Amino acid sequence: MVRRHKLGFVIIIITTCSVYLLLSLERKDRYTRILEDHIYHLQSHVEGLQKTNSECGTKLSPANTIYIITPTHSRPHQKAELTRLSHTFRLVSDVLWIVVEDSEQKTELVRNFLKDCKVPNVHLNAVTPADWKLAPSDPNWRKPRGVIQRNKGLTWLRTSKNKEGVVYFADDDNTYDTRLFDEMREVEKVGVWPVGLVGGLMVERPIVENNKVTKFNSVWKPTRPFPIDMAGFAINLSLLLKHKGALFKYDAPRGYLESTLLNQLVRMQDLEPKADSCSKVYVWHTQTQNTKLKDEAKLREKGQPSNYKIEV
Repeated sequence: MVRRHKLGFVIIIITTCSVYLLLSLERKDRYTRILEDHIYHLQSHVEGLQKTNSECGTKLSPANTIYIITPTHSRPHQKAELTRLSHTFRLVSDVLWIVVEDSEQKTELVRNFLKDCKVPNVHLNAVTPADWKLAPSDPNWRKPRGVIQRNKGLTWLRTSKNKEGVVYFADDDNTYDTRLFDEMREVEKVGVWPVGLVGGLMVERPIVENNKVTKFNSVWKPTRPFPIDMAGFAINLSLLLKHKGALFKYDAPRGYLESTLLNQLVRMQDLEPKADSCSKVYVWHTQTQNTKLKDEAKLREKGQPSNYKIEV
């Protein structure tokens, strides 16, 4: 009796395990089928998108390289500005970031930053002469800034092997939506778009009629040949290579810096409106406020800076 009882018990266990195994396999098969169905539908969706994309004659990935020229200078929040900017550029494919320091020598801070920023880059330097520099008490508009640095970037491009792409001047204290870079990929000459928070306005933008730029809504010095902010245009590299002497001019009147370059390249009717006929804002002239470090100055007088052996 004992043996039969044990045998029955073993049979029950084996049967239970078999049923559990069968149920597990059945559930696994059901989940596998569901997963396979999802994969099939996703593949069909991708194939449909590829077909639609092919029929529309568009490209799934951008083809033109964007050369971004950024002048930068030493200040307490320099690394913070560059870090924020680099995180935007990481999200943009096929870019080369040309960072030009206003310095007699390349600094260790910028060199270390660019080494780790994960954005393809070129590190240059060009110092602004002392009589062209802003005094600490000067407002930002007193003298043009970043002129020599932007020209250094243009000169580097003209002497490099790069022949195709688009050139954009991105200051390190502005804010950029990644869609802006999609807009400038296909610029044939000079593309233009709105810029937010600039010129005393919520937005400064080109006015478009019949897909042509006819004027700008600029209020500050609207009679400028091109009343546009530095962040509001990009230039096809081939156009810059064709006009080898086209550079920014330091003796430009206040507000005319952009016009000094564009006047050498295009006329108003050549401008290409982007960002949905200049109705969308993808860049803002935010400008970081100068950092107040009065307590840091006191520590430095005591020889005890808070950032001793720490790069900020």
